[in-house]
Amino acid sequence: MSVLLEFAMFPTDKTGDSASESVSKIIDMINKSGVTYKLTAMGTIIETETIEEALDIVNRSYKVLEPFSKRVYSTITLDIRKEKSNRLNQKIESIESKIGKVSK
Repeated sequence: MSVLLEFAMFPTDKTGDSASESVSKIIDMINKSGVTYKLTAMGTIIETETIEEALDIVNRSYKVLEPFSKRVYSTITLDIRKEKSNRLNQKIESIESKIGKVSK
């Protein structure tokens, strides 16, 4: 099974225009977890084999922010597909191959 989970999470009670300090702490935790991920301008996409693993990353992300945040905002989107893997890369490659065919 492949679980793609896209999420954004940041504290809303910190001053300033940027959430990068907080987000970098979450990305460091994800990187150390060994989970496949892709950082984007609007969030982070992870791929796991089970929904429990994916939701554990979300929970651990909250725990990174909890000690210094009174309020945390998050969005989560899931795409769960049985009998597939490596979709984080394959979905993009599939679209790019079709773009190449169209533009020729």
